[in-house]
Amino acid sequence: MENGDVMVKLKEIEELLDKLGKKHPKEISAFSRFLRETLDNKALTTREKELIALALGISAGCEWCIYLHTQKALEAGAKPEELLEAGLVAVLMAGGPALMHLIPLTKAIEAFRKEHGEI
Repeated sequence: MENGDVMVKLKEIEELLDKLGKKHPKEISAFSRFLRETLDNKALTTREKELIALALGISAGCEWCIYLHTQKALEAGAKPEELLEAGLVAVLMAGGPALMHLIPLTKAIEAFRKEHGEI
């Protein structure tokens, strides 16, 4: 997967939320508020929560979640080694299928490295 492919997945998320936001504004607004409140720094940092979300995205097999939470975790200060370790925790809990979802994780890490320089 090329860097552009990762960005396409992120754009698809944005387009979906925009489209749904127009048709179902109350629901999407409520989800967005819930998302912001849940991921805000409290007992756990945003970085820690993004690593958890990444692991859950891997275990659920959601490529869009993997790309989004890889990006957000990096923005919150996570290191690539932490992303991979979170991925391995997902594999521990979800098994072989989660292991295969480390492929999009490693591709996302590489894409963001190319876009933002060495991280």
